[in-house]
Formats: sequence, structure tokens, C-alpha cells
Amino acid sequence: MALHSWLIYLIAVTGLSLTPGPNTLLALTHGALHGHRRALCTIAGGAVGFIALIALSMLGISALLNAWAPALNVLKWAGGLYLVWLGIQLWRAPGVRLRATPDMPRLRGTQMFSQGFLSAIANPKALLFYGAFLPQFIDPARSLLVQFAIMAGTFAVIEFAVEYLLARLAHRVRPWLERSGRRFNKVCGGLFALMGIALPTT
Repeated sequence: MALHSWLIYLIAVTGLSLTPGPNTLLALTHGALHGHRRALCTIAGGAVGFIALIALSMLGISALLNAWAPALNVLKWAGGLYLVWLGIQLWRAPGVRLRATPDMPRLRGTQMFSQGFLSAIANPKALLFYGAFLPQFIDPARSLLVQFAIMAGTFAVIEFAVEYLLARLAHRVRPWLERSGRRFNKVCGGLFALMGIALPTT
């Protein structure tokens, strides 16, 4: 993977990790209710789930490229349109409302890991998203296995760091996110749409 492609990917992944999603909100909630150290189990489970989804997406992309070489260009443009559509949906989405209550039962580490993993792996939209997002950065002339390792590792590290930061700041971030969530969604939705327009032509 070329350095300039990785840097663009790094910036895009950082922005995506800051966008509210099931795992982000789960880490935020568990950080507020159980403390940031115990929320590490939740975050680790989500990271493992994301790596599994990226692996599934890369297998599908690899099979398609082996069957039909021009498929990468088709995937890039279809993926770009999908990212624009996601951006519009996020722009129109209501603000975040966390339903967690202080009387929630205390969870074991394994339960928190399972919740994080299942929250990631059970979201079919995430698989579609990776199928749309990853082709924008694939170089068919280079090893797909190496590119998978780089992209999956980068995504997992950034997602882990962002979710852990949110878990640490949960008590401060939750009120702001609920109060300003609508505007935040519009900013993130606009970024999604811009990525969808720009990445296929990069």
C-alpha cells in the first residue's frame, strides 16, 4: 500500500471512527456505567468484530477481482455512491439518545467483550460499508493480504483509541452528544458525502 494512500486512509478512518455508531455508543455507555478500564473489554470485542468484517469484505473483493479485473473501478464508483447515500441518511438522522440507566446490572468482562463483538459483527450495514469503503484504497498490483493487514490493523488501532478516549470522557461527552447530536450528525454526514464524491476519483 503506497504511503500517500495509507495517509488518506488514516484520515478517513479517523473521521469514520468519530462518527456515532452502535459500537461507539456502546463504549460510551459502558465507560459511563462501568468505568473506562472495564470498557476496554467492550472495545476489544468490537475491534475483533471489525477485523472479522474487514476480512470478509476483502475475501469478497478478492474473489471479484480474480473473476473480473475491471471490477475494482465498478466497486469504487458504486462504493462512492453508497457513501454519499450514507451521508444523506446521517445528515437527516435525529440526535443521539442514550437509553442507559444507572441501575443497569454490572457485567463481567466476558459479557462486555461479547456485547462489543456482537454489536460489530451483527450489523449488516457495516459489511456493506466496508465493501464500499475498502476498494477506494486497494491497489490491485500489490498483495491483497498485505493490504488487508495494513487496513485492518490501522482501522482497529484508530477505532480502539477513539472508543477508549470516549469511554474515559464518557461523563463529559454524553450530555454534549445528546444536546448537539443533530448538528454533529450533519457534519459527519457531510464528510461521508464528500468522501463518496472524492475518493473514486483520487
